[in-house]
Amino acid sequence: MGRFIFSLILLAGLAYGGLYVYYGETVQQAVDERLDGLGLTAVEVEGVDFSPLAPLGSDARITAEVTYQGAAATLDLRLTGHPLFSEEIRLELDGLQALRLTIGAEG
Repeated sequence: MGRFIFSLILLAGLAYGGLYVYYGETVQQAVDERLDGLGLTAVEVEGVDFSPLAPLGSDARITAEVTYQGAAATLDLRLTGHPLFSEEIRLELDGLQALRLTIGAEG
């Protein structure tokens, strides 16, 4: 009985891990498409961060790291809808968390 429960917990953990990774990739792609839709095609999304329980709900707070030439910024976003299970999702800008500028020539 203990072996069965352990196997069940392991299987659930693997399934949730896959969901978490796929959710992250889908959210990063959605942020990139949203920026492209706004005409900011030169802005690159370096990564997204969200709470561990975000893939279980349809409303999440997301932090996106973006760069443009010598500038980097951290954006706070609100995601409404689930990127995997909803027909439509909405990304809203909550605020700018940090802006970092690099001044000078690299060489």
